[in-house]
Amino acid sequence: MNRYEGRRVLITGGGSGIGQATAHRILSEGGRVHTVDVSEAGLKATAAQAAADGHAERLTTAALDISDEAAVKSGIADAVAALGGLDLLVNAAGILRSSHTHETTLEFWNKIIAVNLTGTFLVIRASIPALLEGDKPAVVNFSSTSASFAHPYMSAYAASKGGIQSMTHALAAEYSKQGLRFVSVAPGSIESGMTTGNGPGLPEDTDWSLFAKLAPALGQGFAGPQTVAGVVAMLGSEDGAFITGTEIRIDGGTHY
Repeated sequence: MNRYEGRRVLITGGGSGIGQATAHRILSEGGRVHTVDVSEAGLKATAAQAAADGHAERLTTAALDISDEAAVKSGIADAVAALGGLDLLVNAAGILRSSHTHETTLEFWNKIIAVNLTGTFLVIRASIPALLEGDKPAVVNFSSTSASFAHPYMSAYAASKGGIQSMTHALAAEYSKQGLRFVSVAPGSIESGMTTGNGPGLPEDTDWSLFAKLAPALGQGFAGPQTVAGVVAMLGSEDGAFITGTEIRIDGGTHY
């Protein structure tokens, strides 16, 4: 498939996990990709794989902290210049942290909100002018199953992802007449740097009985990040042209 031939795509969080898998998927479909991440080492790994796949000439990368307003303004301007415009924005950058809520510090809360929710807003705000001049423009945001289902010890993360989900609906309505689509994906039971091992940082005394269900109904366990990347690629392409203002849950039936 070459659904992305000629399309210009900006992906945040492209140095690992689902963001990285999405970059490779869109490159494989002919897209031109600019990806940003706080991890320069992660971006180098993404670039190395793209080169091995023969896609190096269609990938550019840059370090960026999406929670830094000034850095986002200049970073998005650089991205649009590198791409020669913008047709699709994928907001995959985010962090997952856990704690007992009564032990959660304001610093802990603010960090999660700053990266996940405010960071997504800052990138969208800076990207909208270029997107409105793009070809069949769209934005794919990253919510989570935590936005709709109870995941203990993750109140800050759930709040950030619920905010993204609600913001997606509002943005879809606001820019619908200008032809700019907004959708979100809600991954769950996906292997990534955020979820493997004790990536979420669950408390040592975690009560696992509080989790209604841990295993997906489909398959033999968690799915890989490429599972989500395929859905993102569909949503951002012509195949998703009639989808806006909604979220797509990708969890293998962990939450019915």
